[in-house]
Amino acid sequence: MSKLPDFEGLALFAKVAEERSYAGAARAAGVSVATVSRAVSRLEERLGGRLFNRTSRQLALTEFGLRVVEGAARSYREAEAAEDAARELSSRPRGTVRLAVPMSFGLRWVAPLLPDLFRLYPEIAVDLHLSDATVDLVGEGFDAALRIAALPHSSLVARRLLTITPLVVAAPAYVARHGRPAHPQDLRPEHCFGYAYRARQGVWRFAGRSGEEATIVPAGPLRVTNADALLPALLDGLGVAELPDFIAGEYLADGRLEGLLPDWHLPGGALSFVTPSSQARPAKVEALAEFFAARLSRRLFVRD
Repeated sequence: MSKLPDFEGLALFAKVAEERSYAGAARAAGVSVATVSRAVSRLEERLGGRLFNRTSRQLALTEFGLRVVEGAARSYREAEAAEDAARELSSRPRGTVRLAVPMSFGLRWVAPLLPDLFRLYPEIAVDLHLSDATVDLVGEGFDAALRIAALPHSSLVARRLLTITPLVVAAPAYVARHGRPAHPQDLRPEHCFGYAYRARQGVWRFAGRSGEEATIVPAGPLRVTNADALLPALLDGLGVAELPDFIAGEYLADGRLEGLLPDWHLPGGALSFVTPSSQARPAKVEALAEFFAARLSRRLFVRD
């Protein structure tokens, strides 16, 4: 015998007692009369006693049934209440969303949007995890993530929001001292800073407009786990780095950094809203997906 209670049997027994008929209970529960009859018989056998006295015209609880019915009816009501609450929760944007976001992007472009999110969805709370390391959404219990990468095939569901462009940049002081490179091979690897979470394992793979390819392996004195940490050394003119456009944009706009190798490009990535599954996605997660799709699908951080 199963150690779990016979929830179906108890529920249908309670419904028969309430409707005073097997047929009425079957209609109310949306099942067949045979299903109700089997469930009640199974429960009687499990409990070791008769629950109803049955005649062709009358159905009445036995003394044993009277003792059981109150608890069965209470369990039925509690189960209905739990389902109603769950349905409301799944259809209404409310509750806490655990969201993982790369640190620099999160500080610059996600955190400033949160006041608008909270005004729009006052019953949503956000547990914001900022890290450039890729988290295990399922294993670590996250509801969603914003990721910047060329995403590999996986069981995760990704909604692409916009393209992220990597740029090779240096300060004017560096260019004045070392010259402006015309070809990737003109870069000095010992002056190129590295980023630990780069998807392409620390190799800069350039493609030229003519189809030519070139690679550089950064070997400079600085390697970081967050791209913002490159900025002090970059702005001081000590080297060259690859930065995403959402970081580099403001520094290029005011001249503190300069773009190098305009005829060459590095493989780009995308900003995607990623969730463990698209099946029965809670309303709170769906609301965040639509919110970020509307607010982050334009290249607001690119300054001409």
